[in-house]
Amino acid sequence: MLELRNVSKIVGSETHIGDVSLKLESGTLNVLLGPTLSGKTTLMRLMAGLEQPTGGSVHVDGQDVTGWPVQKRNVAMVYQQFINYPTLSVYENIASPLRVAGVAQSEIDARVKQAADLMQLGPYMDRTPLQLSGGQQQRTALARAMVKGANLVLLDEPLANLDYKLREELRAELPRIFAESGAIFVYATTEPSEALLLGGNTATLHQGRITQFGPTIDVYRDPADLTTARTFSDPPLNTIPARKAGKDLLIGASQRKAKLPAGASSLADGDYTVAFHPHHLVLKSPGAGALKFTGEAAVTEITGSESFIHVDVDGARWVSLVHGVHTIDVGARVDVFVDPRRFMLFAADGQLARSAQRIAA
Repeated sequence: MLELRNVSKIVGSETHIGDVSLKLESGTLNVLLGPTLSGKTTLMRLMAGLEQPTGGSVHVDGQDVTGWPVQKRNVAMVYQQFINYPTLSVYENIASPLRVAGVAQSEIDARVKQAADLMQLGPYMDRTPLQLSGGQQQRTALARAMVKGANLVLLDEPLANLDYKLREELRAELPRIFAESGAIFVYATTEPSEALLLGGNTATLHQGRITQFGPTIDVYRDPADLTTARTFSDPPLNTIPARKAGKDLLIGASQRKAKLPAGASSLADGDYTVAFHPHHLVLKSPGAGALKFTGEAAVTEITGSESFIHVDVDGARWVSLVHGVHTIDVGARVDVFVDPRRFMLFAADGQLARSAQRIAA
């Protein structure tokens, strides 16, 4: 088990990591999810021993290893910016940690072949990194991490440079491989969709602090606060100010009256933030009870199989994620619908007051 106890990292007047406590069990997949500069890489470097905390401590299986350098820890780390030995062949790059550990040649051959086959590197084993594409170089770095047999495997956005098909294959394979080894597997990403695909546990980071940690699907469905909900939404989470008054929810600048969603009647009257995911804002009514809003189209982004339609509604900018290609002129009037059962309500302090109901579709 890896445990961080009130770990902080302060550089000058800037807090890069602030009072982080975290327990990661052996054989688990753990995702660090947050935007660029949220502290993911710094936190991984503290886990590895590449940096020392300015406060708190790091423990492995109950032993305080805070002052230990990375050389004394059984750690493998792969960055988005791949690192290989430029003068060694692909085979020797992958085999290098096994040679350092004094592993027999027959075992080296078997383990290198297994990793190379998974990473589709078989035809390139005699080449040097400079003779490879960027994706092939990244796969070489991943294969080297695989064969090392480390207790802690840290992957910092490792698949960003790979083509879509291979990226999807590795997303499915890597957790299984490292889980079977009993390693603690930590994977940093900026993409909520990647965290959901990987599963396991997710820690959401914001400005160097962990806002929530738990099973990935639970963090997504039941965010503890508005910051976590925003971190776990791409396209951006739809929000609008609201006020609870008795049995009504008064939404937006116009104070549009809507019936309170189930489970919200016990909340105290006062100010809240209504939030819901972009795929719950649709162009056709999802059924009885759906709320209709009329707004003005601001931007339409077509990604191929999906479209992101940005709509200005009652003083808020919302995004509708819809399947297919949709073209809407800027400034056109647009009707959008949302089922109020999809609403999450956050109190004035940002804490979750009511989760969205888990309904079909």
